[in-house]
Amino acid sequence: MNERLKERIRTVPHFPKQDVMFRDITTLLKDKDGLQEVIAAFERRYRGERIEIVAGIESRGFILAGALAHRLNAGFVPIRKKGKLPAATETVTYTTEYSTDTVEIHKDAIKKGERVLLVDDLVATGGSALAAAELVERLGGELIEIAFIIDLPDLGGRRRIEEKGHKVFSLVEFKGK
Repeated sequence: MNERLKERIRTVPHFPKQDVMFRDITTLLKDKDGLQEVIAAFERRYRGERIEIVAGIESRGFILAGALAHRLNAGFVPIRKKGKLPAATETVTYTTEYSTDTVEIHKDAIKKGERVLLVDDLVATGGSALAAAELVERLGGELIEIAFIIDLPDLGGRRRIEEKGHKVFSLVEFKGK
């Protein structure tokens, strides 16, 4: 499955800056078989985990998390960029490989003790995933795992996340930057 998924992911050289190989999942998502394979793989992994909330990181994480929440009979919670949520929020600011960003979650999005799966498309340096994990934990959620389609191991994000005590799962890896 991994090679079939990798073949459906477009690589865009020098985006968003020189020497970066951007891994674009939009080509995977538009492929009905590819999208089904991704959601089915995540569903198989988490079916018996009693996941109550699937939280998705803006924006591609929303697509995956929403579909997976439906399959797992769980709720969906968006983790958004600053200023996009209408009610009271918790916020975390973090550094990416390109900039500094802030993510937010509604203060009432997760109840203490709820079992949460965090989902995004890709882990690079791990900044956004660590910020999102902090938000889940601030609200009292039990973070079961952080799941990605793609891991870029040379950028060290998975290692950074695991060093903070979180479990990480990914479907494919792309070596290099």
